[in-house]
Amino acid sequence: MRRLPVVLCCASLAAGCVQGPDYLKPTVEVPPAYRYGDAPVRPDAETAAQAWWSGFGDPYLDALVTEALSNNRDLRIATGRVDEFTAILAGTRSQGLPQVGYGISANRTRTSEEKLPAFVDPLSSTFSTVLSASWEIDLWGRIRRETEAARANLLASEEARRGVTLTLISSVIASYVTLLDLDEQLRVSEATLAGRKKSVDLFETRLAGGWISEFEMTQARADYESVASQQPPIRQAIAVQEHALSVLLGRNPGPIARSNNLEALHSPIVPAGLPSELLIRRPDILVAEQQLVASNALIGAARALFFPRISLTGLFGFASGSLGSLFTGPARTWSFTGDVAGPIYTGGGITAAVDQAEARRDQSLANYELVIQNAFRDVEDALANLRHSAELRDIANRRVSTLVRSVQLATERYENGYSDYLDVLDAERSLFNAELQSASAQGDYQRALVNLYRALGGDWNAVPPTTASSAQTGHGGK
Repeated sequence: MRRLPVVLCCASLAAGCVQGPDYLKPTVEVPPAYRYGDAPVRPDAETAAQAWWSGFGDPYLDALVTEALSNNRDLRIATGRVDEFTAILAGTRSQGLPQVGYGISANRTRTSEEKLPAFVDPLSSTFSTVLSASWEIDLWGRIRRETEAARANLLASEEARRGVTLTLISSVIASYVTLLDLDEQLRVSEATLAGRKKSVDLFETRLAGGWISEFEMTQARADYESVASQQPPIRQAIAVQEHALSVLLGRNPGPIARSNNLEALHSPIVPAGLPSELLIRRPDILVAEQQLVASNALIGAARALFFPRISLTGLFGFASGSLGSLFTGPARTWSFTGDVAGPIYTGGGITAAVDQAEARRDQSLANYELVIQNAFRDVEDALANLRHSAELRDIANRRVSTLVRSVQLATERYENGYSDYLDVLDAERSLFNAELQSASAQGDYQRALVNLYRALGGDWNAVPPTTASSAQTGHGGK
């Protein structure tokens, strides 16, 4: 009990001598709201408790996302990195704990008889067993600062894994939407080609009856082949997209089961007035902040090199010339050592190490601020893209409706002899291109939703979690 005050005093002294600045979350100027974040939306309370992509209403998509999260190789690599940094943190923390070991030895020696009296046995045996313990007293906080940096690196790796998950989900959904987009373009092409085939068959009958000229017949055939030439590139794009999505799912390249109906794909609801605080959970921002925490902590670890290292070593064991008397009282041995080692002259090496650590901290701070600025730019771009892609989608749909009526009128005029077939061909070509553009515009709008999800760092229906760094507790620095 007499030693308790001494121990407490030493502990207090050690806690007060931690070198380096404590981490303080930097203040970064950010806009209070998003420029395009006030678009009116349809309220829907049912989607709030679900993953946002369930708002697409496609069970095939839900299954693909689940499969990707289970089998994707990039995600496995990221998980392995988290495990690696977990082990690094445990190894760094262990430096501040007592190290206990043991040793057992047996030795048999024969000495030259030329050096010994005749009555001395030249053969001798030695047996020993030792329990050792050592402890480096972290008086200046070097190990604690290194542990703080290792913990920050672990948290950064966890956020990096979440970033891989975020990118994976976004890529799967965007690839799936692109597949439905291409399917719709192929459907439009096939339906248009079937209509052109009927026109060619009708014109061949009329040509045989002398009702039309061969020039009109060649125009109908050329238009048919023009539509047919659109299908091979679309089919190729579908195959390439299926193969890319297969790899994301952790499969070998192959076909992808899907709904094949872009129009049936719903649009997840984006709430109006998205708070800028959503960005605090973006993985790249959290990674940058944890890198700043780590670089800030390593300043203290570098400054601690100016001060001596204090270590205590204890040894307790038994040594005997015979195995039978190894553990008897007279065979007992022990030793206790205290070491103090510190620098006297390093040619400016430690000062340079501190300067390097401070420079890395300044770089990390600038990178953290830049990542936040880029994050706001990403969200603003995504919101603007979402708004304008919705406008383009609506315009494309109205254009298709108008051109459908235009084809009907052009056909009636041709059938009644008021115009030639070129007017019908022009109207049909315009309608075909408009239908392809409408399919692309619908796909662009759905992909804009995915880009917004990625830019915000996750589901906009979710409550932003407390950042890992906010739980960081500092030490009194000097």
